[in-house]
Parts: sequence; C-alpha cells; structure tokens
Amino acid sequence: MTGLQSYIEQRLATGDRRILLMTHLIVGYPSLEANRTMLRIMADNDVDMMELQMPFSEPVADGPTFVRANQEALAAGLKLDDYFEFFAEAGESCGFPRLFMGYYNTVFRMGHERFCQRLSAAGASGYILPDLPWEEYGDLFADSQVHNLESILLMTPTNTAANLQSLGQQARGFVYAVARKGVTGKATEFEADLYTFLERCRAATDLPLALGFGLRRGADLTALHQRVEVGIVGSALLNAWEQGGEVAYGNLVEELAAARS
Repeated sequence: MTGLQSYIEQRLATGDRRILLMTHLIVGYPSLEANRTMLRIMADNDVDMMELQMPFSEPVADGPTFVRANQEALAAGLKLDDYFEFFAEAGESCGFPRLFMGYYNTVFRMGHERFCQRLSAAGASGYILPDLPWEEYGDLFADSQVHNLESILLMTPTNTAANLQSLGQQARGFVYAVARKGVTGKATEFEADLYTFLERCRAATDLPLALGFGLRRGADLTALHQRVEVGIVGSALLNAWEQGGEVAYGNLVEELAAARS
C-alpha cells in the first residue's frame, strides 16, 4: 500500500468524515500573498489534500477561469523557482499531502530526474499531469519511485473498459476520476451516467477514487458519500475568491469541510 492510499484510508477510518476534501490553487494567482491566505483558511478547516498548479500558457484541461488565472500568474512574472519555493513554504503551514498539478511541457523541459528531485525536496507526495498519457511516461515512473512520488492517473468517461483496466494496473496512490467530458469549471450533473462511470472506475482499480471537474458546493460532496473517497474542488474556490475575497472563500471552504461528515 502506497503512502497516499494509506493516508486516505486512515483518514476515512477515523469515522469523523465519509469523504475527503482535496482543494486546488494556482500558485501566483491572484498573488502569492493571496495564496498564503488561502492556505491559512485550508489549514484552519483541516482540508485533507491539496493540488498546487504550476501556471502554464496552454492549460488544455482547464476551463476559462483557470486559463485566465494561469495567464495572469505568468504575466505577473511567476517563475518555476518561485513555484517550488512556494510549494515548500506551503508545507510549513499545511500538514496535509500536497501534489504538483501542471502540464508535461514543464516536466519535459526540466527533465524527469530533475523534476522529481525538486518536487521531492519541496515535500510533495506526488503529481498530476493531465495531458500525459501513462503509455508515454517512459522513465518518469521509475524516477518517481526513486523519489517517493506518486503519479496520479486520470480515468475519464471516454476511456474504454480495456483502457480503464490498464490505467488501474498502473495507478498508484489514488485515481483521479474526471466527472465529465470537457474542461474544468462547468457544473457537473450528478446523474445516473456519472454513477455508472464511477462503477466502471471501481471495477478497474482497488485504489481510492477522487472525483473532480465541476464540484462546487457542500451538497456535491454529500451526494458523493459512499461513492468516492475524495472530492476535488478547484474552480469554485477561485470563483469565490474573485467574487467575494477572503470572506467568500473562507465560507465556501468551511461549507465543503462540513459536508465531509
């Protein structure tokens, strides 16, 4: 059993929550100081896990809100060194697992070994690369194991049964189940098709399932009790910050945290 899988199962075994909450922030947007406030709010609400996105010029899995935020963070001058420094800093205020989220071009330019080395040194538990098929990881899997990093693979509604089985065999830590076709940000409908898809994912792996893309409110997490182990919320949090600042952001995190039990 790997580190993230064990962590998730132990958190759920305490009995005080029926689903875990994984949050998302884009490093450098709207500013690093705002990011620090977001981290404090997450820590105050005992968030379970977090993905920190390295801004990229063409974030193909992201919807309009995140695309704009990525571009503005880069325009403000955020560099790769800034990202890793902030990632390490986040570990000082947040004790929960942190994951790199980004796009493969960043990893390719750094080189697999250097990427894993720097991420491990910053205290990461793993990473998510939504644009890299697992068949093309090459030595990235081996380098990840050397540095005790878990590569989180995505299962999508368009995957065939054979693809899901292959993904399930390669996956470590947990599986990121993509709630619907398309990009992040658009609200997800919790209907029969989604639950059927989750059953397909469950049949392909024994790892915990984390569901993302379109979760917005506490009610979304409540609807997923006993269906997945982790709910992932990203765009809704950024929207809350943009619409109402620290207060609105804090209220939403508090609502999401309360919906775990």
